[in-house]
Amino acid sequence: MTRPVTYHRTTSIAGVNIFYREAGERGAPVVVLLHGFPSSSHMYRNLIPALADRYHVIAPDLPGFGLSEMPSSSDFEYDFATFSTVVANLLEQLGVERYALYVMDYGAPTGFRLALAHPDRVTALIVQNGNAYEEGMGDFWAPTRAYWADNGPTNRDAMRPFLSLDGTRFQYLTGSKDEARIDPASWLYDQLFLDRPGSVEIQLDIIYDYRTNVALYPAFQAYLREHRPPTLILWGKNDPIFLPDGARAYLRDVPEAELHFFDTGHFALEDKADEMIPVMRDFLARNLTK
Repeated sequence: MTRPVTYHRTTSIAGVNIFYREAGERGAPVVVLLHGFPSSSHMYRNLIPALADRYHVIAPDLPGFGLSEMPSSSDFEYDFATFSTVVANLLEQLGVERYALYVMDYGAPTGFRLALAHPDRVTALIVQNGNAYEEGMGDFWAPTRAYWADNGPTNRDAMRPFLSLDGTRFQYLTGSKDEARIDPASWLYDQLFLDRPGSVEIQLDIIYDYRTNVALYPAFQAYLREHRPPTLILWGKNDPIFLPDGARAYLRDVPEAELHFFDTGHFALEDKADEMIPVMRDFLARNLTK
């Protein structure tokens, strides 16, 4: 079987160069992959060809992440409302009218904001360690909540270790039962972009803005209850950042959702793609048509 080709493209959205990966036949059902922190579309490098034989797959890098442009914070509003608008504009530029969303970590509030703005466009949801419920947020979030309550220099500085190489490695390895399954290039690639001049301050601004997503959780949940998109929940059950109760909580609003736990951590796809991809393909085959 011929492996689908992944194309690496850049386009301008509102004056900002946005990098995205694209594969599959245009005209096929669309699957949009939205990455987490501190990653980029690079986290989907293995998933894209595994879906592109049947689907048109699009995976953008958010502004300030990966190979997308990182304009100065004085010239660009680094918040999740802007991120969702950038993704919406990219999809409109590509002529995509309806799409399934794969959302992970930061991709979840970005994708759910898209769904709130355009509920008729979302054909299905795949949620992978992407939170929309307070139950998913445990003790890990205590320093971040302190920062949200007071964004002065002391609380802001307390967040800096999370942006270090040790912090990035922690996200990838914690919860994995076999670290040899996780390519070290994954966290080294992410850290390369985190270590750019000015990047840490931008990321701290984004972490501060994350509080607006928590405030929107009731709206995200109302969207799920009202529209009931076909939903697949894939969760690394050992994730210290978003806890398993956050996965189970989705079933309150979408009781027919399919929930699968995997014996790994936050970046579950890096570790358990061999188990997760067949589940995804089965779900998409049953729920997406041309």
